[in-house]
Amino acid sequence: MGMKKTYVVEIEKAKEGDESRPSVGPVYRNVLAKHGFRPLPDALHTCWDVGKYEWLTYKQVYDTVLKVGDSICSRGIQKGARCGIYGINCIKWVVGMQACNAHGLHCVPLYDSLGAGAVTYIICHAQISIVFAEETKISEVLKTFPDTANYLKTLVSFGTVTNQQKLDAEKCGLDIYPWQEFLHLGTKNQFDLPPKTRSDICTIMYTSGTTGEPKGVMITNESILSILSGVNHHLESMNEEFRVSDVYFSYLPLAHIFDRVVEELFISTGASIGFWRGDVKLLIDDLKELKPTVFCSVPRVLDRIYSGLVEKISSGGFLKHTLFNIAYNYKLRNMSRGYKHEEAAPRFDKIIFSKVKEGLGGNIRLILSGAAPLLASVETFLRVVTCAHVLQGYGLTETCAGSFVAQPNELTMSGTVGPPLPNVDVCLVSVPEMGYDALASTPRGEILLRGNSLFSGYYKREDLTKEVLVDGWFHTGDIGEWQPDGSMKIIDRKKNIFKLSQGEYVAVENLENVFSYVPTIDAIWIYGNSFESFLVAVVNPNQESIEHWATENGVSGDFSTICENPKTNAYILGELTSIAKEKKLKGFEFIKAVHVDPLPFDMDRDLLTPTFKKKRAQFLKYYQNVVDGMYKSSRR
Repeated sequence: MGMKKTYVVEIEKAKEGDESRPSVGPVYRNVLAKHGFRPLPDALHTCWDVGKYEWLTYKQVYDTVLKVGDSICSRGIQKGARCGIYGINCIKWVVGMQACNAHGLHCVPLYDSLGAGAVTYIICHAQISIVFAEETKISEVLKTFPDTANYLKTLVSFGTVTNQQKLDAEKCGLDIYPWQEFLHLGTKNQFDLPPKTRSDICTIMYTSGTTGEPKGVMITNESILSILSGVNHHLESMNEEFRVSDVYFSYLPLAHIFDRVVEELFISTGASIGFWRGDVKLLIDDLKELKPTVFCSVPRVLDRIYSGLVEKISSGGFLKHTLFNIAYNYKLRNMSRGYKHEEAAPRFDKIIFSKVKEGLGGNIRLILSGAAPLLASVETFLRVVTCAHVLQGYGLTETCAGSFVAQPNELTMSGTVGPPLPNVDVCLVSVPEMGYDALASTPRGEILLRGNSLFSGYYKREDLTKEVLVDGWFHTGDIGEWQPDGSMKIIDRKKNIFKLSQGEYVAVENLENVFSYVPTIDAIWIYGNSFESFLVAVVNPNQESIEHWATENGVSGDFSTICENPKTNAYILGELTSIAKEKKLKGFEFIKAVHVDPLPFDMDRDLLTPTFKKKRAQFLKYYQNVVDGMYKSSRR
């Protein structure tokens, strides 16, 4: 059965269901593909009682969207109002999003990982009048009062509402509804869907950046349509387009543009979407049960998958290890010669690599990585062993996610984000203070983007908009290097440079990428300033590697104790020096002192953004005493 693809910018009669109701977004017609979820056990059951995935048809979701839309309108909320959605990915998140699409509301995702007070700030800044929230977030919304009392009037739980929550809401002058009650709030009235245009705001996504208050990125209907069209065309040109038979595993936050766009793309295709249970410890279990065909991820997750596979291979005994290496090298060699991955070593795929594929559910055909750079070595490894296309992409919230996507079966594109999508224009601009020349034989410079997929500005911040949107070109702040095959490699960040006391400029992100090749560390933060002549660093060591080294070198104690040992510090500093020499770094780019922190860099300490970018000002604030100590001891 087929489905005609129609989106939010045009009104059209739905051919299935209520003939009087126009489309709410993607038109769900005669579709076998579904939205899936794993029912959670109640308090009387143990975790292994979780059932199989249960599915709703597109028609069922469509009808629910119409009901939710009518209920929203019954509260006096009209086109152009802002609607917050707060919680982990689930069907009700998508229903709320599509109800916003149907009635021309601005969908505004809320998420507390933006930092303390971010939810309050966003509700007030965007003047949000209604919020949909999962049950565990109800208390967090109530905590925003009285600050949000002038704006927020309706709160809808994805589940139930306790008596205490009802009393608390009543004290705040807030109307609160459990999901089932709200679903029937508008049954007595059917509200006409307002006309929508391409230039209408579809969503306002707040992004933290690395400094200051969150910025509201305004994304129009046309921006989303443009990116969907660009990705579709890109994949179709290589016969890898999304299909109705595809299954997507939804676990990356819908509050971010990456997952939002991918799910819109799946919906417009009529494919299936299955949601995780919200517990990272159970993610692999959900993955194996769902058996998705498409898996979108971020480097941090793929790095863990890579490390887990390497550890398992290393501990498998000499014979298994040897057979794996033979199979890996044989397949990699054939792929390097231009063979498609499925043709490079079909027997080894069946005998050796099928076990890796089964660990990811057994049906994965496409893995997309975004949000941050993925090491070329990790990408190449996964391209070989997963029996799937592993592609990096690049984009920002301001560019509606993907602007570049690598191509399948092009091993030379490992470590790059591929060529630009057909819906964007790209140019590089020289950055002479960093030594980047856009007109050199190897063009390097700041990446500028232009096209219909760009955002329309920062909400209520025209000053910030003018800083980054100049003559229609969006200044990304990222430094790119054109490759001979037309792909782009992200090599640096324009703002993350500083001058040492001897006058030398240091591109810190480029250095962190180099030092990340040291296998004994998981993460590194490098610091320098114009009053000092050398660099210092804080590292998160790889626990398994360091504990193995400690055993062999007579360093005793638990992980934290090992990290405090001067021998460990000297060992890691030596490893950093070795890689610096191997990569032929300049003398002032070497790390002269290091602090070993067993606690991983995280969002809880406000060190990372939700997309795992470093908040450098916060790093310095948090580690100021450590930095001062390293400089003091190194100058003795």
